[in-house]
Amino acid sequence: MKSEAGESAATGLGTVDAVVIGAGPNGLTAAAALADEGWDVVVLEEQQMPGGAVRSAELHPGFTADLFSAFHPLAAASPAFRALDLGAHGLRWSRSAFAFGHPLGPEDDDAVVVRPDPADTAADLERRCAGDGKSWLALVEQWERVREPFLRVLLRPFPPVSGAASLVRALGTGETLRFARMLALPVLRMSEELFGGSSARLLMLGNAMHADTPPTAPGSGVMGYILTMLAQDVGFPSPVGGAGALTDALVRRGESAGVRVLCGQKITHIDVENGRAVAVRTASGERIRVRRAVLADVSAPALYEQLLPHHAVSDRIRSDLRGFQWDTPVVKVNYALGRPIPWRSPSLAGAGTVHVGADTGAMVRWAADLETGVVPESPFLLVGQMTTTDPSRSPAGTESCWAYTHLPRGITDDDSAEQLAERVDTQLEAYAPGFGESILGRTVQRPRDLEAADANLVGGAVNGGTAQIQQQLFFRPLPGFGGPRTSVDGLFLASAGAHPGGGVHGMCGWNAARAALGDEKPTGTLRRGLHGLTRRILT
Repeated sequence: MKSEAGESAATGLGTVDAVVIGAGPNGLTAAAALADEGWDVVVLEEQQMPGGAVRSAELHPGFTADLFSAFHPLAAASPAFRALDLGAHGLRWSRSAFAFGHPLGPEDDDAVVVRPDPADTAADLERRCAGDGKSWLALVEQWERVREPFLRVLLRPFPPVSGAASLVRALGTGETLRFARMLALPVLRMSEELFGGSSARLLMLGNAMHADTPPTAPGSGVMGYILTMLAQDVGFPSPVGGAGALTDALVRRGESAGVRVLCGQKITHIDVENGRAVAVRTASGERIRVRRAVLADVSAPALYEQLLPHHAVSDRIRSDLRGFQWDTPVVKVNYALGRPIPWRSPSLAGAGTVHVGADTGAMVRWAADLETGVVPESPFLLVGQMTTTDPSRSPAGTESCWAYTHLPRGITDDDSAEQLAERVDTQLEAYAPGFGESILGRTVQRPRDLEAADANLVGGAVNGGTAQIQQQLFFRPLPGFGGPRTSVDGLFLASAGAHPGGGVHGMCGWNAARAALGDEKPTGTLRRGLHGLTRRILT
């Protein structure tokens, strides 16, 4: 979708109930939630099309590539997307035969995969290491008990009082404490406590590396646990036709409730009067007034350092922002292949996602490279086989696929990115001999390319800021926030910079919308007062 007005043209808007800055999945979710309550909502997007980091394109004739996110287990489990009923607006999911797989090394010709039936996954793990099948089924049974309350705890603003109470009811006090301890573990230790064999352990280790927390760091097990259990639960689904189909459904859903989405509209300033957001200004100089709220689907540094006036940001917040940390930069290589990937392990032919390039020791060494500023010689890769997952992505007998990995934090130059991209090719050739011979087209997305396409992906960081514990929960994006509220009344952070952070789930936008709606209720004054008191204590 494109704005008819085009970049820098006037919107013709005077005053609206709410402006949402940014048409990523969080911004679009927030807009729909507000419009459902009768608000007059406009979404203003800097790029010429909506979607943020949920877009697709034809980079090679006949091959659809997902430019950023591709598999969406969190979207399939998201309370926000479930409430919006995106299926009624054209969204359809497709899944591969196996959610994901992880070979032990280049010579592994029998790689472990997560199968649709937990009993089948368990049987395969038991074959590899006695006792791991039973442990897998026990973990799945635990997940089934905690799934709904745990997702409420994970995805709602912090502190998650109701979700925590439900979790205790589901498990009991003692088991809840044991569950909390498990989640606090480094993923290396968590996997060792849960499983005896390398294959089962790697399932969790590979998923933990979807975030930027080192495998030896406390809390790194959270992502490994969530994604591994979601893989067994909902799979790793992808929208039929490309990631852009999810954005299209969100746009249609919002428009059905009256949302207006205008692209090519860069916001340069948020006006604040008497401590409240009252208007936004566009690059063309237009001033759009707001009656109720501004919801910003932008990075936390962009909000506080670029969009807000100096008088609206305290010295304490400026100081805290100096400690804000981005996640590690991404380098992504998109391929159009003349045939499916010739994996050495036949099991991987049916896996939508493949974790490549690291057994346990190699994964620790790879993480150490990233922490010490070394461009990895042998990178750990996330590989997406998109045609395997959704046959509409490329002609029959071919494969649209991608692989991405990370540069060390702070290294974003093109030369390093190209060097790492070449190592991605080499790594894939080692696990799938003949891979290079099947390449019809190849496109590298370097950190600067990612940021140019979506200003929130600063330096190629795709998570809105590090997922490490010092910048999660009530530390996200800064100490004492833990949700969408900001230091300005009527202004809400609706991006992955706010808790619960990165991932395509829409909950950052959903939480921001619920907070804005809550301020309109009789209890809204009390809510704002409590938030203001907290901020004063912390500043």
